Amino acid sequence: MSTPTGFMEFKRELPGDRSPSERVRDWEEFHKHMSEEELQTQGARCMDCGTPYCHTGIDMAGGTSGCPVHNLIPEWNNLVYRGLWKDALDRLHKTNNFPEFTGRICPAPCEGSCTVGLIGQPVTIKTIEQAIIDKGFEEGWVVPEPPEKRTGRRVAVVGSGPAGLACAAQLNKAGHEVTVYERSDRIGGLLMYGIPSMKLDKAVVQRRVDLLAAEGVKFVTNTEIGKDIKAQQLVDEYDAVVLCGGATKPREFNIEGSDLNGVHYAMPFLNGTIKSYLDSGLQDGQYLSAKDKDVIVIGGGDTGSDCVATALRHGCRSITQFGTHAKAPLERDPINNPWPQFPNVYTLDYAQEEAKALYGSDPREFSIMTTRFVGDESGNLKELHTVQIRRTVDETGRKIYEPIPGTERVFPAQLALIAIGFDGPESTIIGELGLEKDRRTNVKAKYGQFKTNVDKVFAAGDMRRGQSLVVWAINEGRAAAREVDKYLMGSTVLV
Repeated sequence: MSTPTGFMEFKRELPGDRSPSERVRDWEEFHKHMSEEELQTQGARCMDCGTPYCHTGIDMAGGTSGCPVHNLIPEWNNLVYRGLWKDALDRLHKTNNFPEFTGRICPAPCEGSCTVGLIGQPVTIKTIEQAIIDKGFEEGWVVPEPPEKRTGRRVAVVGSGPAGLACAAQLNKAGHEVTVYERSDRIGGLLMYGIPSMKLDKAVVQRRVDLLAAEGVKFVTNTEIGKDIKAQQLVDEYDAVVLCGGATKPREFNIEGSDLNGVHYAMPFLNGTIKSYLDSGLQDGQYLSAKDKDVIVIGGGDTGSDCVATALRHGCRSITQFGTHAKAPLERDPINNPWPQFPNVYTLDYAQEEAKALYGSDPREFSIMTTRFVGDESGNLKELHTVQIRRTVDETGRKIYEPIPGTERVFPAQLALIAIGFDGPESTIIGELGLEKDRRTNVKAKYGQFKTNVDKVFAAGDMRRGQSLVVWAINEGRAAAREVDKYLMGSTVLV
């Protein structure tokens, strides 16, 4: 334990953020950094629990409790407290291939299950995690570590998101020759093109990709499996194939007027902006612009918030975000949302902070449903019609939305962005290989085994479990690599 009374002596502190009114004028990361001394003090707050719930990583009450990659959190908290940063980095890398990603974009379910949070504010785990890996790169401790010998086995990984990269990293560590196929022009999947640069600097992603390449992982871009190369060809040419293509099929939102000009799904909006920014600093104009428009974002999750922040940086005239969920309470409900569940409390994410700074209020509308889009005589979106709702859940877990009479409203809008989630993976590879699907149309492969009904073919990440957190994708990529290694070698050296 760092210090037995640290959680009583020191208050939780977080690094400050750049001013919202300042940061909306650029695309740089908005978090500031804490000094080493401040971080050591925060590490001292860790209790080194006899049963550290921050390790658990389990699904609980519709959310995640604890860290899905089972980070050895109390151990590296203690090492940071003692100033042993390189040892802390080694401990962190034992469980997490990419702490520079999770330290920036993970919602930190570990903090939600921190024991200190039972009686006060949890340890600043996520901040310490990012600080460890950032210092590791700054000090030159993170260097390519190619395997000492090769096994002669060849593995194809389809998809270069967090699951694919984690799987490739682990299989390469085991000595296999790994080739990662990506249909986009850059490696990283949603890390590169799904998450805006102000949350995750793309240089951070490219730095890790370059490191993996130096360790021997081969990357092939602009190549879509099932179209540019047949999936069966990979099965024939490689000793194993791991499908990590994600759950990229958007959930349909077919209501009256959804075909109007100005109604778009979220991911093309985000992806186009990120690509244009990387290619030309937005000078090529090859993106869907929100400039001078009244923008409505339909969807209250992270993707919706990213749309809000992106539209603000475009220079939208106004921004509103719709959610079918009710406004969360200010404090955790001890009966319906007890520790160690992920706390469902009212907070302002970075995007809502920015909108409030610019327009004076939280941009979110809660318990609201869009009933139709209305356009002008030229077929362009001009307004959304809505109604307030009561959301209940029946005995089967199905959500039921009951409109409240007399609560109808009209919102002006020239751009509507639909961010209501995803309905599983695309069907091209699944259909070609004849892969079995589960009831949610994901590739059927048992967790812990990851093997599909087709010999040599494995599946991991969102393509197997459905839309989820980046940290779950890393968990699945690592676990699938262990199973592939066993399949190829009869046993595994991976942990």
